[in-house]
Amino acid sequence: MSHTLIHKKALLNRVKRLKGQVDALERALNEETGCYPILQQITAIRGAINGLMATVIEGHIREHMQPLEEEEEPNATEELVKVLRSYLK
Repeated sequence: MSHTLIHKKALLNRVKRLKGQVDALERALNEETGCYPILQQITAIRGAINGLMATVIEGHIREHMQPLEEEEEPNATEELVKVLRSYLK
């Protein structure tokens, strides 16, 4: 079973929170809120998207790119995950 199906509920919860953040941004723009709060909201949305992407990519790496045999380098997967996490922050 795919990692996105296994973690479907958690992923959908993140998407629902993102929807709420985007709705709040739309309200702020419609209410002509100042630049600073709007920039903060955009930054929060970007962080949430990056977090969602990191979670899905990490699941993909762990499920589909693990070493096939124990003689292969298992730390390569962990290093790749660590690099992606730091990049997506």
